[in-house]
Amino acid sequence: MANDRLTVAVLGPGGVGGLLAALLARAEHRVICLAADETARVLAADGIRVRSAHFGDFTARVEADTELREPVDVCLIAVKATALDAALERVPAKALGDAGLVVPLLNGVEHPAALRARYRPEQVAPAVIRVESTRLAPGLIEHGSPFADIDLTGDTAPRARLDALAGALEWAGARVRIQDDEAATLWAKMSFLAPLALLTTRYGVPLGGVRTLHREELVALIDEIAAVSRANGAPVDPANALAQYDAFPAAMKSSMQRDAEAGRALELDAIGGALLRAAARGGVAVPVATRVVGELAASGRPGPSGA
Repeated sequence: MANDRLTVAVLGPGGVGGLLAALLARAEHRVICLAADETARVLAADGIRVRSAHFGDFTARVEADTELREPVDVCLIAVKATALDAALERVPAKALGDAGLVVPLLNGVEHPAALRARYRPEQVAPAVIRVESTRLAPGLIEHGSPFADIDLTGDTAPRARLDALAGALEWAGARVRIQDDEAATLWAKMSFLAPLALLTTRYGVPLGGVRTLHREELVALIDEIAAVSRANGAPVDPANALAQYDAFPAAMKSSMQRDAEAGRALELDAIGGALLRAAARGGVAVPVATRVVGELAASGRPGPSGA
């Protein structure tokens, strides 16, 4: 990352990946989108179109391929956890090289260890993103939130590489913070995401229904997950989490709920499974989480095999 212009691969140019790819390309970085044959063909021919009240409506030209074939400065991983293993076949470690930064924007807390086993540990820099962005069709992204906020971290990554990526994303329009504590960053996202994802999906209602019809469960789940987070060195304020839920629009749905409604595989293991495993390691009792995750697993569509 010696100069200001980065070469960035984006694995999974969907709602999140497609938005970041388009923003970076508009800011004159070289962007290579990695996707299946048909999506890669559309992106190479037509670029990525973004509809956004915040960023404006624009089309960005990108390169596209089905596999990474050359070293890059950064590879953003923006696929669902359920598709991660298969998608990583598009990013061979040999092609990535020893210097490229691998930045997963996934839900959950367990994927960094898996990525560090596949690539060099110092290359992996996990991030969390807060954004509402949807892929309407290959190469067509609708961005609905008035923000795209990213917390970039990485206990093993060189700070200079994080700074270069953060600068590129900031210049492209995102708001970026570099966080020193990877576990705290990932668990902060997990503590907010898990109650919303698990309860909206379990009951098939948006956030407004959860916080009124199932408020007792919501409060209990927030408290359980905060306890697990604390056991993992990431203190979370349950009252603050509940206040955030109360402030969001009643019609808000989780991405897991949307996946369930569309008949797609659920990120249940990456969110609920990881939560239960962390609770077991820390000796934290999580009866509500255990029951809700079990009920969702019994629904028959927890992961790729049930998709």
